[in-house]
Amino acid sequence: MHGPALSGWLLVAVCAATGLSCLLRMRASTGEERRAAGGEAVMGFGMAAMALPAAVLTPPGWSWTVYAAVFGGATLHGLLALRRGGHHLHHLVGSLAMLYMAVTMAAPGAPGAHTEHAAAGPAGGIPVLTGALLLYYVAYVLRAGTRLVPVAAGGAGPGPAWAARPELARACRLAMALATLAMLVAL
Repeated sequence: MHGPALSGWLLVAVCAATGLSCLLRMRASTGEERRAAGGEAVMGFGMAAMALPAAVLTPPGWSWTVYAAVFGGATLHGLLALRRGGHHLHHLVGSLAMLYMAVTMAAPGAPGAHTEHAAAGPAGGIPVLTGALLLYYVAYVLRAGTRLVPVAAGGAGPGPAWAARPELARACRLAMALATLAMLVAL
């Protein structure tokens, strides 16, 4: 993505840390929660790679096509999970948003292609779709932020391991939603 290098690095750090915590959560979980954590880890690391500042690393022109393929695969996976009756609508919207941004940035002459940052205007894209995604993520961030209250551990015994705590999953989803929101604004 294009933009100031400091905000780019902060976005990379948040997304990479989120991806790492999702991997740890995946290791501590089973079943559907494990699959969800794995998908979120892919999203976190993919977003971190997309957010690398262009001043530090100018990716080859084909990299946006690779991002589009990865997030296209994640979108197909989300569609299949939704069809199986899973509750992955947010994962599907996230994958579609990242696919949309990768395709938009891959367009010839787009600022995301790292051709000309100074003279470049908007990357293009479809303003109505970008606006709809922005509205979705603003609503999601506000809703997720209000739900980010630690869950009280039941019983007298110790609570679940830190990697399996439900509020960690919510915090990861909130961090990725905020990162997606920042990337959409920069688009």
